[in-house]
Amino acid sequence: MPEVFNYPVTYPSWWMDYYYLFTWAFGMLLLALGWAVFFRYGKFTYGVDLGCLWKSIVLVLMTTVSLGVPNYYNTRFVGEHGQDGDSVKLSSGQLLYLDRKGVEKQLKLADVTAIYQESITYNPPPKIYIVAAKTAVRDSLFITTNLPGYKRLISELSQRTGVPAKLR
Repeated sequence: MPEVFNYPVTYPSWWMDYYYLFTWAFGMLLLALGWAVFFRYGKFTYGVDLGCLWKSIVLVLMTTVSLGVPNYYNTRFVGEHGQDGDSVKLSSGQLLYLDRKGVEKQLKLADVTAIYQESITYNPPPKIYIVAAKTAVRDSLFITTNLPGYKRLISELSQRTGVPAKLR
């Protein structure tokens, strides 16, 4: 009997599809605010003017913040919620990964060669890779620890394939 494991859906689908556009627009609004302050209060002379120096520093800081904050949020959001709505189906002969947009990926259990957790986690939930190799063709997929019941999935997969899971 196949077992199905589902990632919880914590955000609406429109936000999952377009969050990066909203964060980019927010960053550009911050940048526009920095330029507005600079042009409103800036002193434009050709000499070195210390009164304009602090305004230029404000402009550089606003540029850094307007590009850095959305990038940080997007990277963290994908790490924590990039798999929301996805499901993993473990049947007798294969492992099926179905993402929330309908794209599916299949691995035959007989071809699984390794199950391991990434050694260094750059984004919040650690990833557990499942690698399958059939002759020269290698394929893999990953699950994160955000998947409810991921330990049970890994133990079932390890039992059915005979490949020990290397988790940290």
